[in-house]
Amino acid sequence: MELSREEIGYYREQLEDCEIALRALDIIEDCEGDLEDSATSMALSIGQSPDRIDWFEGMVKRCRVALCGQSLRQDLQDNYIEPAVQYLLEREICPPLLVTPVIIYAVKQGIDSFCEPLSYKLGMDREG
Repeated sequence: MELSREEIGYYREQLEDCEIALRALDIIEDCEGDLEDSATSMALSIGQSPDRIDWFEGMVKRCRVALCGQSLRQDLQDNYIEPAVQYLLEREICPPLLVTPVIIYAVKQGIDSFCEPLSYKLGMDREG
């Protein structure tokens, strides 16, 4: 999954007051917009060693409950990620440097389809 220079610029404007998010966007830009490659570089730079090919997708899935909450979902559907970045940073759900690519990945996947497994599970829990 890749970001264009324009998309990176758009997110840079939204996150201009968040140093760690800007650092993540710099790394994404250095990796020519490739989210997975940049996330791997970020993970290695903070001492993590991704050991599975789908590690980044797993990281994104771990943030699903937080990102699919009603308070953030509408903003993410509108491609406005700043509140979600702050939310994940405050709750320390994933390493700070990886928060930005995690959220962008979820947004690019489409928030409705990203949240669908959780919505399905919640529906099943209510029926059971």
